Amino acid sequence: MNPVLAELHDKARAVLDPVHYDFFAGGVGDEVVLAENEAAFRRLALLPRVLRGKEISGDFPLLISPTAFHRLAHPDGELATARALAGTTLVSSMASTVPIADVAAAATGPVWFQLYVQPDMAVTEALVRRAEQAGCTALVVTADSPVFGRHRRDIAHGFHDLPAGLAAENMRDLNGAGLRNIEMSAAISWEHVDRLREMTGLPLWVKGVLHPQDAVIAVEHGVAGVVVSNHGGRQLDLVPAALDALPAVVDAVAGRVPVVLDGGIRSGGDIALALALGASATGIGRPVLWGLAADGEQGVRRVLDVLRDEYRHVLAMCGGELTRDMVVSRC
Repeated sequence: MNPVLAELHDKARAVLDPVHYDFFAGGVGDEVVLAENEAAFRRLALLPRVLRGKEISGDFPLLISPTAFHRLAHPDGELATARALAGTTLVSSMASTVPIADVAAAATGPVWFQLYVQPDMAVTEALVRRAEQAGCTALVVTADSPVFGRHRRDIAHGFHDLPAGLAAENMRDLNGAGLRNIEMSAAISWEHVDRLREMTGLPLWVKGVLHPQDAVIAVEHGVAGVVVSNHGGRQLDLVPAALDALPAVVDAVAGRVPVVLDGGIRSGGDIALALALGASATGIGRPVLWGLAADGEQGVRRVLDVLRDEYRHVLAMCGGELTRDMVVSRC
């Protein structure tokens, strides 16, 4: 882990309620996949190219992945995160503790809306309309959650509900109801993706893809992009690290849509490795929460600045290019 991110993590852990720290930091089951998401990067190395004569562009291939309940980390919650973007894209969680309209209004970069398709499609459509009206520029459907993951840390703490005064604000006042619960359903299928595409003109991404054949199906259903992710190790403890699943998905998609890698990014070098393996961009989740808890908006901005600087340095050291033939195993 980048030392600045490690410092922010330690500061965040010191200031957070231990129950809330465990909610953010924990994973499913024995947390094998949680650890593997980071360890997978340590198993690989890059063979730099030299004398390539390439100037380094200003591009920074990073998105902020959707994470829930930012006001558990800081009183300003998702507003602080949105103000820190400085051009980076925020994928705002459906389980945000700030309404999407307010998040988008505060944002200093593009905002996408993460969506769990609800069994009641009228509720789903109401959420889509909110995202559209807020000015979101894409929808990201999380597809790896037919049921909630079982998080032993949360179970041990008895943490099942938000503290008084906090709520998943996007679920309030939908179709005349008060505050709805977010529902998971194993009945959600590609048919629902098709219905979403019919109800909105926003680009539609699918997040939580690990099997290459699912990536092919996603392309066939007209998605704008695919996010290779195991939900940060929070859904099923038997799956591979996201990075290990990436190459097969990239090959299956074959350039028809962009592929984003989400999971385990802890340094600019990790971003470079993911791009060398074929990702178009990467997403980060927990490091943003550590920055937010440690120092609010400034902490989030520090995370982004450090990763941007480190990534560009690695890219320059690699001759300004990142390709799969540059990736080798340390084993």
